[in-house]
Amino acid sequence: MRTITAWLAGLALATALFAGLSSSAEAEGPLENLVIQRHTLSNGLRVVLNPDPKVPTVAIAVYYDVGSRNEEQGRSGFAHLFEHMMFQGSANVGKAEHFTLINSRGGSANGTTSEDRTNYYETLPSNELHLGIWLEADRMRSLAITAENFENQRQTVMEERRQRIDNQPYVPAFLRIDELVYGDFFPYAHSVIGDMEDLQKAPLEAVQAFFDAYYAPNNAVISISGDFDPEEALALVEKEFGSIPSRPHPAYEPGEFTPREGERRETMSDPNAPLPAILMAYPIPPMRTPDHYALEMLTLVLSDGESSRLHQLLVKKKELAAQVVTYTDDRRGPDTFSIFAVAADGKDPRELEAAIDAEIASIAKKGVSARELAKARNRLRAHFVHSLESPLGRAKQLAEHELYWGDATLLRTAIEPYLAVTNEDLKRVAAEYLRRDRRSVIEVRPAEKETSR
Repeated sequence: MRTITAWLAGLALATALFAGLSSSAEAEGPLENLVIQRHTLSNGLRVVLNPDPKVPTVAIAVYYDVGSRNEEQGRSGFAHLFEHMMFQGSANVGKAEHFTLINSRGGSANGTTSEDRTNYYETLPSNELHLGIWLEADRMRSLAITAENFENQRQTVMEERRQRIDNQPYVPAFLRIDELVYGDFFPYAHSVIGDMEDLQKAPLEAVQAFFDAYYAPNNAVISISGDFDPEEALALVEKEFGSIPSRPHPAYEPGEFTPREGERRETMSDPNAPLPAILMAYPIPPMRTPDHYALEMLTLVLSDGESSRLHQLLVKKKELAAQVVTYTDDRRGPDTFSIFAVAADGKDPRELEAAIDAEIASIAKKGVSARELAKARNRLRAHFVHSLESPLGRAKQLAEHELYWGDATLLRTAIEPYLAVTNEDLKRVAAEYLRRDRRSVIEVRPAEKETSR
């Protein structure tokens, strides 16, 4: 949802130091300058270190293996609620003091929630590494889960829902499309922010139980990137996190997802939408699967930049669209390929939809030009390099690879499967997955212009 909102607005190793601490060295991969060190503390906390002295800052990213997909029916919104609760103080840190301590040192901090994980991160001057590690450990160990904090943050989340979803143009359609695509597959059918009725009914004991189940060292990864000494950093992590006990956490057992048959269509009246729009979503395989790589490359061909196929055709040539984006949601489980297009003033979104369908059919039959594929590869390289430029960017990606796939060093070769995608792959996935009989469609109409179909 954060990605969609942004679019609408505008994209090697130290020796083990302690008993019970395991470590593994990794050979240098294609990214020879990307030093990656991996360790596991005796309590199960996974540690990823990426020393790089070029800039005198450090970034810390803590990823917990819990997102909205882990929620139970009737308890939606808990993962996102804890993104807020984690800044409400702990045994040695006052309410909102986490931000004060970081900002007063010239740093920055934040957290985010997705379907597949919750993360917290900070960037600090190099000499403040210990502060960042201590702050993260203190709230993992002793978060202040009180009735006052819970009620305060419950109200904050409800207000966030009103401001960032209910009162934003087109955003309700993005929540509804997941319900259409996933049906009764609850992990991905419900929104990250959750059902407000579920939060209103939630007792404090359920909030404490959620924290106890998922906010444990054996369900987390800490990644540190930037200007630091690896042995010193590892010693600090062991000092602050090592005594936090591991706890059992629920197994993620979502059951099977079977794509629904037949096209599903709805028309949605949106009082905040200035122009009509069309939103289409197709179920596709999870990320890091061969067909997903090809589908991601196809999104670059279709809508990445002003020279992309759909921008040139729909915005420039035919003047049917004011804006068009294609994207995959990059979920660990069954994913979606989506197309969102805002109709130009005075244009019918159904005419816009027909033009999009014609281009998809053309790619399924003829593929794309050599120039389009070369451009997509170049753009991918640029995006990949840019994402690793900052210590924070590296810390996040390393933590995600360790959490999702069990090995942060996979980041070194993460770009290779994309560059291996061929024109035949693009033709095949367009024909196999982007079919009308597999998709869900929402036509968004401004409230004052709503008409019957």
